[in-house]
Amino acid sequence: MSGLRSTRSTRNALLAVPLVLGLVAVGAVPAAAAAAAAAVAGQPSRTAGASGAAHPGNSLICGGKGVDPDARVRHRTGTVIHAPLHTVWKLQTDVEDWPSWQTPVEAVDRLDHGPLRRGSAFRWTTPIPPNPSTPATSLEITSTVRQIERGACIRWTGPAVGEGLHIDGVHVWTFTKVRGGVRVTTEETHTGPQVDADVPTATRILAEGLEAWLHQLKSAAEARAHDGGSPGRPASS
Repeated sequence: MSGLRSTRSTRNALLAVPLVLGLVAVGAVPAAAAAAAAAVAGQPSRTAGASGAAHPGNSLICGGKGVDPDARVRHRTGTVIHAPLHTVWKLQTDVEDWPSWQTPVEAVDRLDHGPLRRGSAFRWTTPIPPNPSTPATSLEITSTVRQIERGACIRWTGPAVGEGLHIDGVHVWTFTKVRGGVRVTTEETHTGPQVDADVPTATRILAEGLEAWLHQLKSAAEARAHDGGSPGRPASS
C-alpha cells in the first residue's frame, strides 16, 4: 500500500511541473529520420521514451558532460523555434523571468547575480495538487549550472523535493542555428526511489513535462520575435 501511495505522489507531483533540472548540450547526436523530419517541421519529436531510452553513449553533452548514464528514467526531444538564437537563449537563461512564460513555475530566486554562468544556482517552486496521500503543497527545485557555452548549450543538475518525494535530475539543452530559426534539443534523466519504483509512468510524465516546456519556450520566443522582442506572456497558440 505504501508503494501505491508513493506512485500516486510521484504521478501528481510530476504532472504539476515540467521538472527541468536540466542541461543543454552542444553536439546533439543526429536523431532518427522521422524525428529529424518532425523537428524540421517545427514540431516536438520524441527520441527516447519509456520503451526506448537513448543509449547513454549517445546522450546530449555540454562541456563534455551529459545526463546520468545509469538513470532508468530518461527522455529526449526537440523542436525548431522560428526566432533568433539570442531571443531563445535569453528566455531559457533568464531564469528569474520564467514565471512570465512558463505557467507551472510559481517563483524563481537566483542564488547569485549576473549572467547565468558555471556555478550559478537558482531555487524555484511549482505547485503540487492534493492527492490521496498528501495535501496540496509545493515542489522546491534547486538547480546548479555545471556547464554552459553561451548560445550553444547549458547543463544543470539538482534535487526536486516535495512531501514524500525526492528526485535527482540532470538536464541538458542544446541550441543550433538552422534555416529560419533555432533547433532546440533537450534530454533529461531522473533518479530516486519514487521514480525508480515505476519507471514507465515516471518516464511518460517526464516526457510530457519536457514536451510542454518546449511548447511554451517555442510560443514565447516566436511571440517575442514577432513583437520585436517585447517582454510579457506569449500569445496562446
